[in-house]
Amino acid sequence: MKAAGAPPRLSAFGGWCDRNFKWLLVAPAILLILALSIYPLLFSLVVSFINYDFQVPGHDFVGLKNFERVVVDPVARRALVLTAILSGSSVLIEFLLGLAVALVMMKSFRGRGLIMSILIVPLFISPVIVGQAFTLLLQRPFGPTNYVLSSLLGTDVTISWLTESPWVYLSLILADVWQWTPFMFVILLAGLTSIPPNLYEAAELDGVGGWQVFWSITLPLLSPMIMLAITFRLLDAIRLFDTIFIMTGGGPGTQTYTASYYLYTIGFTQFHLSQATAGSWLFLIITAAVVMLLVRRLLRVEKV
Repeated sequence: MKAAGAPPRLSAFGGWCDRNFKWLLVAPAILLILALSIYPLLFSLVVSFINYDFQVPGHDFVGLKNFERVVVDPVARRALVLTAILSGSSVLIEFLLGLAVALVMMKSFRGRGLIMSILIVPLFISPVIVGQAFTLLLQRPFGPTNYVLSSLLGTDVTISWLTESPWVYLSLILADVWQWTPFMFVILLAGLTSIPPNLYEAAELDGVGGWQVFWSITLPLLSPMIMLAITFRLLDAIRLFDTIFIMTGGGPGTQTYTASYYLYTIGFTQFHLSQATAGSWLFLIITAAVVMLLVRRLLRVEKV
């Protein structure tokens, strides 16, 4: 006979649920992750080894041929090089501009809050909108850029910014720098504000010059945030696609194909899905190697 006030006795299933309650709570999230990420990833790995092409019937096993097609494709190799050049150039310029703006914004002056609010506005704009805006600004003959340059230089400027080399690359870098320099600025400003002000006061009392203070105090203490900002921004920059899709469409010809645009064209325009999937895995391996190098460098800076 059960004593009055005693807790009810659980069944075998109820007892198991009670013991594993914390795992049952996270089980739906785990199943969702497996369904939406792990399964597609494994399926893409299978696709890269078979013939999954809308133009060729059947799904025969082809081994490493899809990877070979990507490796020997000169367009793919050029797209990878262009990705490295564009992303590296953009991140470097964004870092220098972001650091300069952050150093200026460290000083208190009237209207500082308003200026900072305006500076971070590009971060909230879609890259597609940014690409469309720069297309309207640079496109001949309707864009105002050539007219403004002609007025400033006193000579007729007829640059085709979106179809001529090297101007097309400069246009893409300019659009990327305009949108993502505020990202660098925000992170570096946060790093600058975390530096103890008594270090600068001591340096001022010792009569240390501005450049020496920057190289001896600011830069060493800011280096972890610099590596963090560059790492995050570079990982995003190598996926450059939106602005190229809007501004140049990969043209002229294949001159502005980045790795992402190349994979998109092969997979969703030419419907060579197996080749595009194999290229995606190769790009993933290269990206993972870059990530490992950057993270190791970042951890080394933090230990110092």
